[in-house]
Amino acid sequence: MAAKVQGVEDPPAEVLAEAAGAFGLLASPARLHLMWTLAQGESDVTALAERVGGALPAVSQHLAKLKLAGLVRSRREGRRVVYLIDDPDVEEVVRWLVGRLAERAEQRKPARRRTRDLGA
Repeated sequence: MAAKVQGVEDPPAEVLAEAAGAFGLLASPARLHLMWTLAQGESDVTALAERVGGALPAVSQHLAKLKLAGLVRSRREGRRVVYLIDDPDVEEVVRWLVGRLAERAEQRKPARRRTRDLGA
């Protein structure tokens, strides 16, 4: 029986395990960068490798892991294989979290500049 906290029931263990697996895959900066890039639009592996600055074999391996986990899918367009995020909820989480952290980093920049200007 699942525990309740303030009237909200805990998710089943299998759901927590699935979420942990997804977060575990996204804990890699390289895979998170790929997911962020794919959140901007679908792409083939060559363009992804160029965009994220990774070697083609490494990017292909990361995409294979993401695909196996059901986070991305691919389709063939002639000789190209195009990748896209397979779960709109995961896409939303990636966009929100990375976007929010980027905003915070940007907000901290002027404070650092002012400190340097004061001779610190």
